[in-house]
Amino acid sequence: MDRMSEKASLMGRMITTVGAIDHIPTSQSGDGQLRRAATRCMGCGKPGECAEWLEEHQAGADHAPGFCPNGALFDEWKTAG
Repeated sequence: MDRMSEKASLMGRMITTVGAIDHIPTSQSGDGQLRRAATRCMGCGKPGECAEWLEEHQAGADHAPGFCPNGALFDEWKTAG
């Protein structure tokens, strides 16, 4: 449970940091995208690097780091929203 909580927190912080939080699709397909994003985040082997990157970008960032498995999706949400 701790791992799930940590990953959920990192994902939420990433979505906020890259400015995608206000662009998450609210449609049924958006719900599916969010679930798949959570699954990718849970499978990511770089939670330490993610936490460090987020600490370094507390003021925000234009894009997620290259190692983020959801970076392209978050960019897509911003572009579509």
